[in-house]
Amino acid sequence: MGNTTLLWVGFGLFVLTVLATDLGILNRQARHVNLREAATWTAIWVSLALIFNVAVYFLRGRVAALEFFTGYLIEWSLSMDNVFVFALLFAYFAVPRRYQRRVLFWGILGAVVMRLTFILIGVALLKKFHWVIYIFGAIVFLAGVKMFRHGTEDIHPERNPVLNLARRFLRITPTFEKERFFVRHNGALFATPLLLVLLVVEATDVVFAVDSIPAIFAITRDPFIVFTSNVFAILGLRALYFLLAGVIGMFRYLDEGLALVLCFIGVKMLLSDTYHISVGWSLGVVVMILTVAIIVSLVAAKSEKPSHPPKRQGASDGDPGSAVSRVTPTDGKAHRDDGEIHPSQ
Repeated sequence: MGNTTLLWVGFGLFVLTVLATDLGILNRQARHVNLREAATWTAIWVSLALIFNVAVYFLRGRVAALEFFTGYLIEWSLSMDNVFVFALLFAYFAVPRRYQRRVLFWGILGAVVMRLTFILIGVALLKKFHWVIYIFGAIVFLAGVKMFRHGTEDIHPERNPVLNLARRFLRITPTFEKERFFVRHNGALFATPLLLVLLVVEATDVVFAVDSIPAIFAITRDPFIVFTSNVFAILGLRALYFLLAGVIGMFRYLDEGLALVLCFIGVKMLLSDTYHISVGWSLGVVVMILTVAIIVSLVAAKSEKPSHPPKRQGASDGDPGSAVSRVTPTDGKAHRDDGEIHPSQ
């Protein structure tokens, strides 16, 4: 068994152990995740990623370690847009805080499987058809242009085809049944609204994966580096959601920064055969863009913050869902403007 195979097996066992521990030991019962716990777990996941990065340096060399770190930073940054979408979906379905963690756990598990599939397909296509890199580059560049023009301002959960199919073919209970996805009533099997939330979360991640996975192929085509950088970002996404959902409005220019990152990566891929941009320079550009976007966002938020900001009706302290205005199923539309999330009129 070669070193590469051992790395794949070892990383797979690590992911399975983490997920089994999370589900079977740490979170057997539904509960609310407070800000302190979310910050602690976010720090743990980032630390594990950095420790793994050091291991890659000693096992695979400097270039592979730099590729992993750049890929991880790109994925981790793009995952912040997931936070906004998750918050919107949980508000749309009125998911109680104590059940959100369970949805995100199974959503992340499904995302790991789907992304591994996408990565293996992408690597196989690039090995067989070099021109596919131009298609990937165009996809990433256009995704950046779309994000720059529209951000995530128009989200319509009620139009999701997966949701419509589920409502058409499944019997669904009118209310949540604790943290269960399925229940039996009078011998008949029913799906719960929590399953609908999970299905929409998974469908949403497919859309994000179509943009984010091709982006990492601009950094490396090593499937192990692409997969591990993706997975570490995904595993930390749940803690990041509970940490940032309540303050995501402060990062009003993050979409613009992420859009520029995607456009830069798309151009890098399109020019890959005529002009080579090193991984080190790519990392520097990504860090610079994100740093400027965050600093400008924080400065703008601080300068416009009222001395006594009113508390929005229905908001609850420490509730990630409080960052999202109430969205009714008959409407379902929402948009983010000036760093806040509002229902469309």
